[in-house]
Amino acid sequence: MSSKIAVLGIFVADVVFRTERLPKLGETLIGRGFSLGPGGKGSNQAVAAARTGGDVHLLTKIADDPFGAMAHRIWADAGVCANLGDPRGEGTGAAGIFVLEDGGENAIVVCPSASGTISEADVEAWSDAITGAGLFLTQLEQPVRSTMRALELARSAGVTTIFNPAPAAPLPEGMLALCDYVTPNETELEQLAGVSCAQGPQEAGRGARILLKAGAGAVVATLGGKGALYCSPETEVHVPAFDAGKVVDTTGAGDAFNGAFAVALADGCSAVEAVRFGCAAGSISVTRPGTAPAMPDRDEVKALLE
Repeated sequence: MSSKIAVLGIFVADVVFRTERLPKLGETLIGRGFSLGPGGKGSNQAVAAARTGGDVHLLTKIADDPFGAMAHRIWADAGVCANLGDPRGEGTGAAGIFVLEDGGENAIVVCPSASGTISEADVEAWSDAITGAGLFLTQLEQPVRSTMRALELARSAGVTTIFNPAPAAPLPEGMLALCDYVTPNETELEQLAGVSCAQGPQEAGRGARILLKAGAGAVVATLGGKGALYCSPETEVHVPAFDAGKVVDTTGAGDAFNGAFAVALADGCSAVEAVRFGCAAGSISVTRPGTAPAMPDRDEVKALLE
């Protein structure tokens, strides 16, 4: 099997505001801090995978503008190979992120712009990169139909598929059946399964089993500070989170998990070992501000695991 990891997803610039609380409608708050940096789930996951040792090829769209230049810098630094499509006149997208000072929780609005024009035709143009990979990873910030077509191509070639259904959205019939691993967080799992999953591993397991019945090969529910739950038709294992230090910013923790999880699977680890590797990466990322810049490298993850 090829060790290459193909990632379909978006890049946006993250515009981050740190506040005591979220503003109400019509209200102006004085923020505690501001930053501008690289983001987008697909790009973040590609960076996380590359930094933890993966041979990563990102399939996306950006424009020739300052935000696009930011993308090229972070990819070059992390070692991500980017396969870029035509942005069709759109600029590189952006995300507005509010991060609470106490605990690092966040609220996000994403405008994909150029990445939002990823079409099924674009996916077909990237078919060699998808079918030639050992593992394919994607999310839902680009159009759903494009995501499904990419999963179809990967499945037809026997490529292992990881689907991070974020942000949660209604899925086409049969989409989960194209996925070897589905990796929702608690909120996404609730929306997909239609049951409450926010109380911990036991409730998450109930939701995960609903996704298994809908066709998913296995479900990995990320549970924030509670770690992650791996659920397959044969087994159910809870992997606790690691204590890597004070939580500063939870934005991008799921992306750190998914990228590192993909690398561990590509390295030949068992699914539970890969979940543990992903949990370690996510636990480190939340101790740092930002998304892509917060992704740990392989040595940091291995040190925490040891």
